[in-house]
Amino acid sequence: MLGDTAVAVHPEDERYKALIGKKVILPLMNREIPVVGDTYVDKEFGTGVVKITPGHDPNDFEVGKRHNLPEINVMNDDATINEKGGKYAGMDRYEARRLVIKELEEMGLLVKVEDHVHNVGIHDRCETTVEPMIKQQWFVKMEELIKPAVNSVKSGEIKLVPERMEKNYFNWTDNIRDWCISRQLWWGHRIPAYYCDKCGEAVVAKESEKPSDCPKCGHKHFTQDEDTLDTWFSSALWTFSTLGWLEKTPELEYFYPTNVLVTGYDIIFFWVIRMVFSGYEHMNEKPFDTVLFHGLIRDALGRKMSKSLGNGIDPLEIIKEYGADALRFTLITGNAPGNDMRFHMERVEASRNFANKVWNASRFIMMNLEKGDDESFEPTNFDTFTQADKWIISKVNSLTREVTANMEDFELGIAVQKVYDFIWEEFCDWYIEMVKPRLYNETDETKGAALWTLKNVLIQSLKLLHPYMPFLTEEIFCTLQEKEESIMISDWPVYKENYNFRGAEEAVETIKTAVKGIRNVRAEMNVPPSKKATVIVVTKDHEIQKIFENSRVFFGTLGYASEVVIKENKEGIPEDAVSSVMNGATIYMPFAELVDIGKEIERLEKEKARLEGEIKRANGMLRNERFVNQAPEAKIKEEKEKLEKYTNMMYQVKERLEYLEQ
Repeated sequence: MLGDTAVAVHPEDERYKALIGKKVILPLMNREIPVVGDTYVDKEFGTGVVKITPGHDPNDFEVGKRHNLPEINVMNDDATINEKGGKYAGMDRYEARRLVIKELEEMGLLVKVEDHVHNVGIHDRCETTVEPMIKQQWFVKMEELIKPAVNSVKSGEIKLVPERMEKNYFNWTDNIRDWCISRQLWWGHRIPAYYCDKCGEAVVAKESEKPSDCPKCGHKHFTQDEDTLDTWFSSALWTFSTLGWLEKTPELEYFYPTNVLVTGYDIIFFWVIRMVFSGYEHMNEKPFDTVLFHGLIRDALGRKMSKSLGNGIDPLEIIKEYGADALRFTLITGNAPGNDMRFHMERVEASRNFANKVWNASRFIMMNLEKGDDESFEPTNFDTFTQADKWIISKVNSLTREVTANMEDFELGIAVQKVYDFIWEEFCDWYIEMVKPRLYNETDETKGAALWTLKNVLIQSLKLLHPYMPFLTEEIFCTLQEKEESIMISDWPVYKENYNFRGAEEAVETIKTAVKGIRNVRAEMNVPPSKKATVIVVTKDHEIQKIFENSRVFFGTLGYASEVVIKENKEGIPEDAVSSVMNGATIYMPFAELVDIGKEIERLEKEKARLEGEIKRANGMLRNERFVNQAPEAKIKEEKEKLEKYTNMMYQVKERLEYLEQ
């Protein structure tokens, strides 16, 4: 109150409009102060009249600027009242506050005292109330400095990912103000400003050493400003100051500008924009091409982690229990640029399990490589490779192209999910199981091809996984081969057209469909994997027959078959055989001693109902004139193919039902 320089009311408040421009007396100080009209005042709050103290309140400071009000600082640095506080000078702020209330009451000016909850700045360590006050500060003039930072993003010279971050970027640049760079801290880069001990002239040193003599009076003794630079001012120089600038070092020439800056969206104006305009100012060039913004990590309830909530997580504790790779993998999986993520410990456990999967698969492969002689096997062509080999080679080849494209577009979460799905499902759960019979058969002539494929697909998979799990992949890579020193400096995989085996992919997908069907039937009937049975493939399609013939060994292993029989008709198939219907073929298994035929009929009835729904849906679309006239030709063709497939499957299901019911 001792530093008040005005009383403010809302300019449209009918109660006080007539008072705007008049003056009132500030009690205790006996000072005349004006009544000003300002929209800052909330008419509905309290009396609708607000005292303005520009020297001790940031909002009042802005009001004061608008109305040319004087700024009176009535406090010393230790929060005692200074000489501008009149008779209260020398008192502690709380002592003065109590005395002010007492004297206002004695003067008959105190109407009442009310408790009011409001925001007060508290020091986070000693919990002392922080009193705002005006201080002499150093500023950087921003009007010209900010222009290159604006133009670079508008022109596309610097790209922000995701693009929506441009709104936050320009919101700050369009409302730029001169930047206060001085801080009253114990530690930091000292402001390079010196004051002449004789005349007080301020001199800013452009070099590291203080000035030799005062330009105003010639005095040679100076005292350096005790303030330190704003942390973000120092950080803004990071892109070049870390590389030996001001000197033209090899590091500076090589690394400036860099390609991508990765940072959180919450410091877009604290750091990113300041690095941009600092780079243009000092280096005459942009500091980076692209800024990739990631989100914040929140707790499982979506709350920001904080000391007060006690919901923070120590990454070192997680690393100790689950490993750094598991934590890294968790933070990138299923996340899009700029989006916050909720942290669940279950996801870290799942990432740890994936790391274990990769480790165990690698150990299995290396164990078999020690027994075999893969080093002597170098394929000149793929004639000795099986469909399974070509399939996995083709799959990892396509994966390389897709993951590389995703990473170049900064779709890191999508890329790592594809790598995860390939390693866990295609490579570990399918291919390794497919090749086991060949690895255990010393006379198999394709064993060398299997070992070569296992090793090379694993190496390529490790390279694709390396950005997300660097420690695990480095350890396995260096143990697996001796030609290259480190996976970090090895070549990134590239797509090869001659590794594209579309026919093998289709063939193995056919086998996978059959295996899944067999496993589903067995699971429904609770048949244990240890129980083997004859698997009979019935199909008139010679291409499908050829696929099963070429894949007989691993198909039998994956389908828990004691024998694989491939036929064109159902002749000789036991009446109690259960079946799995797929497009172009039917798989039969004589499980009479294990299967309740009634349950098999029930299962086929459910399959029949499902197919009826699919056929009805496809027919409905193809009979819809609007769909036929407006849909792309490819979509119409797709629906016709689906209808044909479901119709064939329905025929086989009905035929099987009729047979069982008889």
